[in-house]
Amino acid sequence: MANYIIIGGDGKQYGPIAEGDLRKWIAEGRLNAQSLAKSESDAEFRPLGTFPELADAFAAPAAPPSIAPVLPVATAADSRAALDKVKIPAIGLMISAIVSIVCILIEIFARQALLRQMASWLEQMSGGAQTQSIQQMENTPVGPVAIGSYVFQIIIAILILIGAMRMIKLRSYEFSFAAAIMCVIPCITISCCASPLGLIFGIWAMVVLVKAKPYFT
Repeated sequence: MANYIIIGGDGKQYGPIAEGDLRKWIAEGRLNAQSLAKSESDAEFRPLGTFPELADAFAAPAAPPSIAPVLPVATAADSRAALDKVKIPAIGLMISAIVSIVCILIEIFARQALLRQMASWLEQMSGGAQTQSIQQMENTPVGPVAIGSYVFQIIIAILILIGAMRMIKLRSYEFSFAAAIMCVIPCITISCCASPLGLIFGIWAMVVLVKAKPYFT
């Protein structure tokens, strides 16, 4: 086995060094392909990477074969089981949303009827004289603030209804989960008719959605 003389990083010559030690230093990173060296039979120094007998020492180690994690494949039976779990809370969210819309509409008409009844009472108390304030009360449907509140609640109820319809088909996981969350937030679903239903089915839906997430498309 040949011996070599090398020039270290400090510019000094070291050697002779056996090929086995040289390979060890290469493996340890103390020498690289650009390090200057020569065999005892050579006249000039040249990069270690040019020595044919050392070519394998600078070859990149073969990367170990990558083993991709085996992911569980959702079978038709698993999808049906997930659908069975989300079906009841999804239907509950749909019922809650519909009841909420109906309650809001009833409240709007009831409020208008109450205003007209109050105007009628005031007219009777004033001896049949219909003042400007009474006329305004009769003709004013609902205040702008109340209208904005009702519109907001109806929009939320519609979004919950759409989310529940997607949930029952195992589609749009994020939308479905958002619909369940909206059902349990009292400040945006304040309809007294639907709040208990929304709270119960909203929490139920969130629990089953976490488990059924892998089966959503």
